[in-house]
Amino acid sequence: MVLSLATFMNVLDASIANVSIPAIAGDLGASVHQTTAVITAFGIATAISVPLTGWLTQRFGQVRLFVTSVLLFVLTSWLCGQAKSLEWLIAFRVLQGLAAGPMMPLSQTLLLGSHPPERAGRALGIWSMTVLLAPIAGPLLGGWITDNLHWPWIFYINVPIGLGCAALTWTLYSRRESVVKRVPIDAVGLALLVLWVGSLQILLDTGKQEDWFESNTIVALGLVSLVGFATFLVWELTHAHPIVDLKLFANRNFSFGVTALAGGFALFSGNVVLLPLWLQQAMGYTATWAGLVLAPVGVVAVLVSPLAGRGIERGRARSIAILAFFAFAWSFWLRSLFTTQADYLTIIQPMLWQGVGGSLFFIALSAISLSEIRPNQLALAAGLSNFVRISAGAFGTSIASTVWDSRTRHHRVHLVEDASRAGWSFDSAFYEPLQSAGMTLEQLRAYLERLIDQQAMTLGANEVFLVSALLYLLLILPVMLARPARGRRAGPAPAPSTTPVPVGNPAALKA
Repeated sequence: MVLSLATFMNVLDASIANVSIPAIAGDLGASVHQTTAVITAFGIATAISVPLTGWLTQRFGQVRLFVTSVLLFVLTSWLCGQAKSLEWLIAFRVLQGLAAGPMMPLSQTLLLGSHPPERAGRALGIWSMTVLLAPIAGPLLGGWITDNLHWPWIFYINVPIGLGCAALTWTLYSRRESVVKRVPIDAVGLALLVLWVGSLQILLDTGKQEDWFESNTIVALGLVSLVGFATFLVWELTHAHPIVDLKLFANRNFSFGVTALAGGFALFSGNVVLLPLWLQQAMGYTATWAGLVLAPVGVVAVLVSPLAGRGIERGRARSIAILAFFAFAWSFWLRSLFTTQADYLTIIQPMLWQGVGGSLFFIALSAISLSEIRPNQLALAAGLSNFVRISAGAFGTSIASTVWDSRTRHHRVHLVEDASRAGWSFDSAFYEPLQSAGMTLEQLRAYLERLIDQQAMTLGANEVFLVSALLYLLLILPVMLARPARGRRAGPAPAPSTTPVPVGNPAALKA
């Protein structure tokens, strides 16, 4: 219960802000596009801190690191709520993401060390329910808080939960600390990782405001990320103790599996942020109702995930992954047909298919990626896979937001031109019923502006949804190029980190 609570808090915070972006933007005096950096900053910081988990664990111990991460997560959550500007909020979200990185892999590792091997699978099954339930609670809770309290409370709620979790964890595990030893750290590799990932994320988040490569700043960021990435590749491939073991990509199934996983998660993350923005800005939904639209994804995932697990055990990971991508493609194609007259039931139907895809997608591609990895490299491979996945999710969020904004402006220009050619002047027959109802010239102008903006945002969103559907179909190719995944009889895959198994349980060590 205690370890699941920490995971729930972590995953909840990754999704709770999605429906609160318009409220945060309005309160802090920023555009919605700028405010999506609140989400991407957390994702990138979490991705960067994941490869550090193994070194930090060996240096300070699993229990101390886990409790410290939870307490730092609490502190940074409180600071996020105190932020008075978007810049400070983004800075605190970066710190929050850095604190969050070790929490999930360590919670898995401590859980595995708490049970004998024959019960580890059952324990992980119960633990994993929190990962599926948090995305349901996140949008619902975030929407309710935003509408009925104030957006800082989406961060403040972590304070009592985190303090209780840290206290109970220390009470249960303080006498079961892992062995601590001094180990070298790849400081150069870490610095290069932060440099190229950070530069690329800033480029994606600020490119629109800076007019992309017309700006010297964007050009400089592009060069830094490109050179940094190339240097990072060379360094990590030649270093004796790399912070990220890129040689794992020489494995066929790992390479194709991670490619499909990263691409699928990038599309998934971008559209999970885009949909509530469209609902609130174009359709007039409140944050609460936008959360209710997203909730079915998690409900379906809870119901379908056990079936996916059985298929994986029978060696059908590739078939399940292909089915997941078809479900995603169908979901986004249905969304590409949305109009401004779409009702709640019409909007919620594609979400059910997305829930099916999501419940099959993660478990199937994880099984494919790790199916041919040697046991002594499983933790490293899982950590690398999670780093790529989380980074891709942050990049996907920025790209989807930027493309939607660009296509919205494109359609708005054409809609205004079409209205002018159609003779929609304020003395035309189109406005006669409105003028008869008592609307003034200013009200008519505002009505037309709102109508054009609503249609432009919808057309822009439809294009993003349609391209996403096509890309999901394209991602079936790397899945088919992977070899059939053989099931692992040794039990569940290890925690997605470079963390060693805890020393507290001799049975777990033996396993």
